[in-house]
Amino acid sequence: MSASHRAQDGPAPARRVLNVGGNSKRIPIPAHYDGWEHHLLDIDPAGAPDIVCDAREMTGLPAGRYAAIYCSHNLEHYYRHDLPRVLAGFLHVLAPDGFADIRVPDMKAVFGEVLARDLDIDDVLYESPAGPITVGDVIYGFDRKIAETGRDFYAHRNGFMHRSLVRALRTAGFSTVFLGSQPLAFEISALAFKREPSPEQRALLGLPPPAPHSPS
Repeated sequence: MSASHRAQDGPAPARRVLNVGGNSKRIPIPAHYDGWEHHLLDIDPAGAPDIVCDAREMTGLPAGRYAAIYCSHNLEHYYRHDLPRVLAGFLHVLAPDGFADIRVPDMKAVFGEVLARDLDIDDVLYESPAGPITVGDVIYGFDRKIAETGRDFYAHRNGFMHRSLVRALRTAGFSTVFLGSQPLAFEISALAFKREPSPEQRALLGLPPPAPHSPS
C-alpha cells in the first residue's frame, strides 16, 4: 500500500514525533511531547492523519525524519509475523539517536485478573473513557468499535508480555529498552532506543542515569 502524506519533506528537526496508529490528534499524547512537531500516521483516513499509511509499509517513507515515535495500543493489531516489518519501519523513519515510545496491553496482567476474579470472556475487565472493556475486547479488539465501523483492522492479532515485547524490540535492532507497567490499566510501556539515550533524553523521559563502568 502506498502512503499519502501532508508532512513536509526535509531534515528532521530536533523535536518531531510521529504518532503511529493514533487515530486522531484529538486524542492526547504524553506531556513530554509538549512543544514538539506532531505528525499523525494512520491507516484510516477518517481521523485526518498527516500520513495515511499501513504501518507495515513505513520503510517507503523518508528516512530519519523523526526524533521519536509514539505508538499506543497499535502493535497488537498486527500478526506476529508482520511485527518485524512494522518495527523495521520505526527504525527507518527515526533519526540515528531516535527512540520509540510504545504502549501495549499487558496480557500477563489480564490473564492474572481473569484468574483472580474468575472472569469469563464477556465479563467487564475495567472501565475506560470509551465505556466498559471486556476481557474479549483486550484479547481480540474493541468489539463495539469493530462492529460500528465494519473495519477489521481494529481487531487484535497479537499480544505481549514483558519478555516478548523486549525480545521483539531488540531483535528488530533497538539497542536499549526500558520497560514500565501500569497494572490498573493492564498496560506495558516501553522506551526503545536506537543507541544509548543521551542525558537530555534521560531527563525528558525520567530515565535513570547510566550505570557506571566497572574498573578494568
